[in-house]
Amino acid sequence: LVEQVHRLNASTVVAPAMGGLVIGQEVARQLGSRFIFVEKEEGDLVLRRGFKINDGEKILIVEDVITAGGRARETIDIVRENGGDIVGLALVVDRSNGRAELGVPTFSLMQMEVETFDPKELPDDLINIPAVHPGSK
Repeated sequence: LVEQVHRLNASTVVAPAMGGLVIGQEVARQLGSRFIFVEKEEGDLVLRRGFKINDGEKILIVEDVITAGGRARETIDIVRENGGDIVGLALVVDRSNGRAELGVPTFSLMQMEVETFDPKELPDDLINIPAVHPGSK
């Protein structure tokens, strides 16, 4: 992943907690960049713990997995609201089937095609398995 993004010259890596913390910290370490994170507060991601983003600071966002890209989008918004210049989004796994258009250069180690079904048209082998929320949106 670092090989794909090192040319972006990001001075700071930002990751959404919890999934992006470990990979974000390691990418930042290998790039020699500062690492900060956003985390949930009352259901929304926020920049806290005294973390600051300087105007025009070159930011690489690192996330473990995206499906719809909701948390990555929230992180992008936070960085922009704080004056950061997003140079890219680095992912371990992109399982959006190419549908998560986030408006920033995106790099991933793996792309997965995740099959989805209309709830009224489930295949026979899935019809009796209870649906569960995957955790993050």
